[in-house]
Amino acid sequence: MTATSIIPDSLPVIQIRGLSTRFGDAVIHRNIDLDLEAGQILGLVGGSGSGKTTLLREIVGLLVPSTGSVKLFGHSVFDDDPLIRRSLRRRFGMLFQQGALFSALSVFDNIAFPLRELRLLDKEMIRDLVHLKLGMVELEPRHGQLMPAELSGGMVKRVALARALSLEPELLVLDEPTAGLDPDRAENFVKLIRMLQKELGFTVVMVTHDLNTLAGLATRVAVLDEQRIIACGTPAEVLAVDHPFIRNFFSSGHAMAVMQKGFV
Repeated sequence: MTATSIIPDSLPVIQIRGLSTRFGDAVIHRNIDLDLEAGQILGLVGGSGSGKTTLLREIVGLLVPSTGSVKLFGHSVFDDDPLIRRSLRRRFGMLFQQGALFSALSVFDNIAFPLRELRLLDKEMIRDLVHLKLGMVELEPRHGQLMPAELSGGMVKRVALARALSLEPELLVLDEPTAGLDPDRAENFVKLIRMLQKELGFTVVMVTHDLNTLAGLATRVAVLDEQRIIACGTPAEVLAVDHPFIRNFFSSGHAMAVMQKGFV
C-alpha cells in the first residue's frame, strides 16, 4: 500500500488557514492560506528572511503561529489531545538542513531511534528495518557502525533521510535538502528523493533556494514575499506571475539554464 492510498482524496495533507507570525514587533507572515494535496511535491521559495523555515517549523508543530490554523491530515498539529499529536508525528518525517544526526549515536542507532521510541518492535525487527532503510538510501549495513563525525556531507544527508523515512511517513518535510553538497552530490541526492517518492508515494514539502533542486523535484511551487504567499501553483503558473521577486528570482542566466532543462 502506498502512502497516498490511505489519505482520502478530498482531504489535503497540509491545510493552512489565516496563518500570521509575529516575533515582537516583527511581522514574518500575514494571513497565509496554503493547501497541499497527497502525492504532490511543493517547493517553498523566497528571499532571505522571508520566513520559509519558520513556516516549515509551524507546519510540523515546532513553532506556534501567532494566529491561524495548521492541519495535517485533517487534524490540528496543535491539538489539545496528546494522542492525536503523537499520531501526527508518526505520519511525517523531517530532514533538517544540516542533518541533525545525534553525534553520540552511530548511524544504526540514529536510524533506529524513532523505531525504538515506538516500543512495539523487538531487536531483530528493528535491525531488519534499519538495514532496509540503509538500502533505500543506497548505503550498506556496514555503514551502520560509523559515527556521524566519520561521514561525508552526502552520507550525512542519506542517513538523515533514512531516519526521516524510518516510520514510513506519508509526508516528508525537507529543509534545504541539498545545502552544503557539491553539484554532483546534490544532483544524486535529488534523484534519490525523486526515486523514493515515486516508489513510496509520500507527499513532500521542502524549502530550497537551489533552482536545480527545485526543478528536479517540485510539482508545485509556493513563493513567499511581502509576508505572504504571492504565488502558488505549478512551476509554469508561478513563472507566469508578473511580480518583481519572481522576475528577479527566475531571470538570472543560471535560472534560465535550469528552466530550459524543464521542471519534473
